[in-house]
Amino acid sequence: MNLTTLTRFAISAALLAVSATLRTAQGATPAELLAGYATQGNTAPSAKAGQQFFTKTQGREWSCASCHGAVPTQTGNHASTGKSIDPLAPAFNTERFTDSAKVEKWFRRNCNDVLGRVCSQTEKADVLSWLLTLKP
Repeated sequence: MNLTTLTRFAISAALLAVSATLRTAQGATPAELLAGYATQGNTAPSAKAGQQFFTKTQGREWSCASCHGAVPTQTGNHASTGKSIDPLAPAFNTERFTDSAKVEKWFRRNCNDVLGRVCSQTEKADVLSWLLTLKP
């Protein structure tokens, strides 16, 4: 193997380890999840891109803001069921982004509803990075 192949192998192994950690870790912090998504997406998170992604209607009829509100610091309501949704921003709901299994479950469901596909690691990192900027 040449150096490039070894480097790619090492990066792949590191990404798999981070991915496994995200899937199994309970009690993660929002910052730890953000670091994992940024590593997997191989890009620096952008809070500005996260806000734009969150508020823009994507591949389907909804945006993230359709249910969570344009600034998700208060209780939202599901667009079709009307069910109450606790604030999404971690500073306004300390339980948000603390259980990686739940985070992945909801990203999977909500991204499918909004985009019609799974969110990329970069999209997750961008949205979470923006949510972490929202303070009381």
